[in-house]
Amino acid sequence: FGCTLQMGGSDQWGNITAGMDLIRRVRGGKAHGLVMPLVTTASGTKFGKTEAGTIWLDPALTKPYEFHQFWLNVDDRDAVRYLKFFTFLEEATIAELEAATAREPERRHAQRTLAREVTALVHGADAVREAESAAEKLFKGDLRSMSEGELLQVFSSVPSSQTSYRSDGWLLTEFLATHAVTGSKGEAARLIKGGGIYINGRRVVDERSRVSPDDALHARYFVIRKGKRDNFLVRVDKGLTAS
Repeated sequence: FGCTLQMGGSDQWGNITAGMDLIRRVRGGKAHGLVMPLVTTASGTKFGKTEAGTIWLDPALTKPYEFHQFWLNVDDRDAVRYLKFFTFLEEATIAELEAATAREPERRHAQRTLAREVTALVHGADAVREAESAAEKLFKGDLRSMSEGELLQVFSSVPSSQTSYRSDGWLLTEFLATHAVTGSKGEAARLIKGGGIYINGRRVVDERSRVSPDDALHARYFVIRKGKRDNFLVRVDKGLTAS
């Protein structure tokens, strides 16, 4: 292709110089390499496509909401450094954010700005507004006000399953066990009694109750939360009717 310069992380130095040597030997050409220090987290993990929890620029591989959340949740020790690497903010603005974050670490000033700036660069301003709106609704437990698109973005990476439509609904304990929210109906009953199960943002307290298809979000989704953090998504397929 006639390329004479390859750029990469410093860990690729050997590959790049091997390519330069190959071009010299096979084509008689002259090529150059330029490497930069690796971008790493405070724990020493590098950014890269082979790392766990990687993010992609392609929205088909990492949804804008998930992309925004990645930057929002970076370590306090990394946030200011990443503002310098990945945004076009002025040095004075970054210094102000660093000072604000030191004063009020719980407000996550640097992370919020980082998430907003990088998501806008990659996915556009509309994606930022949608991601922040969805995050606010999730924080308030206001799942019913989420659009179907917001719902699917927010819960795109949680365990999901599908169930056939039943006009009379499903016994709650059986519903939880069937969709692997709990290991058994007995465990489901114990969690319900302990207040540890939420369906579509509302706590359920009666282990003998039923899940009604009329309560599905957008007529086809149930978001189940177990405890504080474990979420599950169940889709109702109206094309399949249980006998």
